[in-house]
Amino acid sequence: MSAREWIGKDFYRELGVSSDASADEIKKAYRKLARENHPDANPGNEEAERKFKAVSEAYGVLSDPDKRKEYDEARSLFGSGGPGGFGFPGGGAGGPGGPGGAGGFDLGDIFGQTGGGGGGFGGLGDMLGNLFGRRGGGPTTAARGQRGADVETDVRIDFAEAVRGATLPLRLSSPATCGTCHGNGARPGTSPRTCPTCAGAGLVNRSQGAFAFSEPCRDCRGRGTVIDTPCSECGGEGVSTRTRTLTVRIPAGVDDNQRIRLAGQGEPGRGGAVAGDLYVRVHVNPHSVFGRSGNDLTITVPVDFSEVALGGTITVPTLESKVSLKIPAGTASGRVLRVRGKGIAKRDGTQGDLLVTIQVVVPAKLGDDARRALESYAEAVADTDPRPEITALLTDRE
Repeated sequence: MSAREWIGKDFYRELGVSSDASADEIKKAYRKLARENHPDANPGNEEAERKFKAVSEAYGVLSDPDKRKEYDEARSLFGSGGPGGFGFPGGGAGGPGGPGGAGGFDLGDIFGQTGGGGGGFGGLGDMLGNLFGRRGGGPTTAARGQRGADVETDVRIDFAEAVRGATLPLRLSSPATCGTCHGNGARPGTSPRTCPTCAGAGLVNRSQGAFAFSEPCRDCRGRGTVIDTPCSECGGEGVSTRTRTLTVRIPAGVDDNQRIRLAGQGEPGRGGAVAGDLYVRVHVNPHSVFGRSGNDLTITVPVDFSEVALGGTITVPTLESKVSLKIPAGTASGRVLRVRGKGIAKRDGTQGDLLVTIQVVVPAKLGDDARRALESYAEAVADTDPRPEITALLTDRE
């Protein structure tokens, strides 16, 4: 296969996905096409065998983040040359006019083959060689494992639990290492064997003169091992859906809608790779009395007129107990008083305060004694203007 023949392939089209498809979409498309076109399911069907080879090759590149990035960079560099292909200046290898092509364009320069050295674009030859397991003419790189996918779930806790912290049991139904085969995909009592085609590398080498590339081994689908007797629970995947119980520690001071990361508790990795992470999104139920502002607790306390006019001491609740709070004489309604150290304590040692908003309450109905007392008070302060700025403005407009 020549360089032009390889670079003209569109792996996204082979899998039937868009170029911005997620890793899960790529995996789902590959599994569907691989099952439909597997040689064991289509004996003697050459078209199915060709399709299986094509989707395996495409998946071998697009499932690896590094290879996919390099492949996308190559697509961007050469541009589209038709439905799903790349375009080169000129016609065949080198274009019209011989190996140099029109305008001196030499495909050999691009792949670093000119003069037997690494001239021309230099690094691009390495990039494309690495994409298929070959860098600078070195040995083929073995197939790498794939990190497990991250998982997210939600929990709901009370306001007090968010402030103090809590330990919660969490039940999850998600992909996990198969409990029957312990992740190797083989029926208990049997073991996967090294693929004789690729000798466990997961890739097979192809070459055409000076140009060499690698592709996923079709016999083991890039795994490097062959499972003769698949596990009945997971079907040889090594992963099955299980319900498991985890203990989750919610740290003190957690915010509403905050995510907590549990490393290695997501989906298991493939081919010996590490598992993904579990993210727990916390939702906090509001409190009937308390609110929150950063590390501070907030509370609004109703008081009567005499308490703010004359001053006094009131009792204010906290989440843990209660505190005494002195109200200075002449305190205005809406003033915020601070009680130090009665807010939210975080793991880093910081401690918030309790912010108390004073709210003067007007009685809906007055008794006779209270009414007479207020009428006497009104007469006593009749010469005092509670709104001098407004009175001055009104006087100016007369």
